[in-house]
Amino acid sequence: MTEEAPYKTDPMASRGRLNIEPESQTRSMFQRDRDRIIHSSAFRRLKYKTQVFVYHEGDHYRTRLTHSLEVAQIARSLARALNVNEDIAEALALAHDLGHPPFGHAGEEALQEVMKPFGGFDHNGHALRIVTKLEARYADFNGLNLSWETLEGLAKHNGPLISDSNDFKTLPWAIAEYNSKQDLELHSQPGIEAQIAALSDDIAYNTHDIDDGLRANFFSVNDLINQPVVGPLIKEVYEKYPGLEQSRLIHETTRRMINQMVNDLLLETERRLHKFKPKNAADIRSNQNSIVGMSKEMEESNKILKIFLLTKMYRHHRINRMTNKAKQVIQDLFNLFFSNIEFMPMDWQKKVESVNETYKARIVTDYIAGMTDRFALEEHRRQFSLYE
Repeated sequence: MTEEAPYKTDPMASRGRLNIEPESQTRSMFQRDRDRIIHSSAFRRLKYKTQVFVYHEGDHYRTRLTHSLEVAQIARSLARALNVNEDIAEALALAHDLGHPPFGHAGEEALQEVMKPFGGFDHNGHALRIVTKLEARYADFNGLNLSWETLEGLAKHNGPLISDSNDFKTLPWAIAEYNSKQDLELHSQPGIEAQIAALSDDIAYNTHDIDDGLRANFFSVNDLINQPVVGPLIKEVYEKYPGLEQSRLIHETTRRMINQMVNDLLLETERRLHKFKPKNAADIRSNQNSIVGMSKEMEESNKILKIFLLTKMYRHHRINRMTNKAKQVIQDLFNLFFSNIEFMPMDWQKKVESVNETYKARIVTDYIAGMTDRFALEEHRRQFSLYE
């Protein structure tokens, strides 16, 4: 067995949990973190939360749940190849989208708009709020009581959130609120496994959005021929398997895309590791730049692919139509509940007793952000239909 890298995030050297509790005799701290995420209500709700398509548009399109599972598979494979901790890489990949409200980015934009007077809304901040406060499962504490390393990685997997001179005013309020209880060192780089999870997310959605976009007929295989990464791979598959049916062609192409991006990431990351020679996990966090990354050529290719997907898919009239409806649903529900808390379930009404307007808005947002696409649509119909 290959020896683990000295700069991995070691559960035996963990800074522990905010609420002290006995650790398992059979599972490491990060394995327990992963398991708590999987068993959470928020994780189950990802099944009916939008990735790009709303749940009822088709059974084979990605949801937040299937996307998270694909990210976790890539992250675990990368962590194993780099000899770092697979368990925390997997935990962070599984948790990275917990904070998304219904209807994906459309829902987030709607909540950002209505929450402007009350500190705004940020899905990364909301993910941290879910795992530290909103999940109500354990008798001794709110949230999941995850390890410091998992919370740190969840908060800043995309990189540092502040500089040393920053006064925290630019932080999402949910992250700033929790950081006042437990310092997550938001000015430093995250651990190497959190960096892996972030790049695994990029790899997963670039490839599966191409798959889903082709399924939805937003663009054709011919539209992709001249695009970087995917175009040459389509030609490669055509040459090796002439006459191959489109569904197999798509799968053969996207699996090659994942493999090519993974290999590029491994080569570039190993190059950076050789250059910076980190001796421990602290060296990874104190490095000025991220250690995990892709080559400049692959980064540029990914940017071009994202522009293609933005033009052909994310701004497609079918997506725009649903986005407009989704924003209206979220805004209607927020305005209704904020003005009439008696329309919320009783346990949520109790939460807004004796709080100021800001915290009232945030609790209403907690309720809406926790909804699935299906529940939000049904709730909107129940509240606003004249025939229900």
